[in-house]
Amino acid sequence: MTAFARQALGGLRLLLALTLLLGVAYPTAVWAVGRVVPDRADGSPLVVDGQVRGSRLVGQAFDGPGWFLPRPSAAGDGYDALASGASNLGPQNPDLLATVERRRTEVAAREGVSPAAVPADAVTASASGLDPDISPAYAALQVPRVARERGLPEPQVRGLVADATSGRDLGFLGEPRVDVVTLNAAVAAAAG
Repeated sequence: MTAFARQALGGLRLLLALTLLLGVAYPTAVWAVGRVVPDRADGSPLVVDGQVRGSRLVGQAFDGPGWFLPRPSAAGDGYDALASGASNLGPQNPDLLATVERRRTEVAAREGVSPAAVPADAVTASASGLDPDISPAYAALQVPRVARERGLPEPQVRGLVADATSGRDLGFLGEPRVDVVTLNAAVAAAAG
């Protein structure tokens, strides 16, 4: 066998081995892991009454006083997944500062609290503009309004907030958060 034939045969064997490893074995392993944890692999669908109503990973706009409201969105016209992204305005930008103050005034008036009691996540958009989570403080601020509008007792609504609250990842990463999409589905179910 010539040197060229040996090199060609070696290259062919390497191509076949890498094709099997990276083209078959690796994708199959990734697929298998996705089947073990299907909720994450399928986009974390929110299923209500047997039907998918959205994803717990993507924020959605809710309209009306009977809903917990998410963070403001800078994505397109609001929660537009095709226009996901931040406003890119710096912390000293006059437009951003005016928007934050306007939002603070609106939230304070809607919730019946002083502007100083409004949490930061109620007035600032997330980096993606599609964040489904709010802080427990912002959720607690909204409990009286949602309970009143839905005709539910406040302790029951506080319990729904507690059920939709996740702690820090791995016990020390990030902050506790409330999934608004899941919470609103629970509020709708509780209100009948």
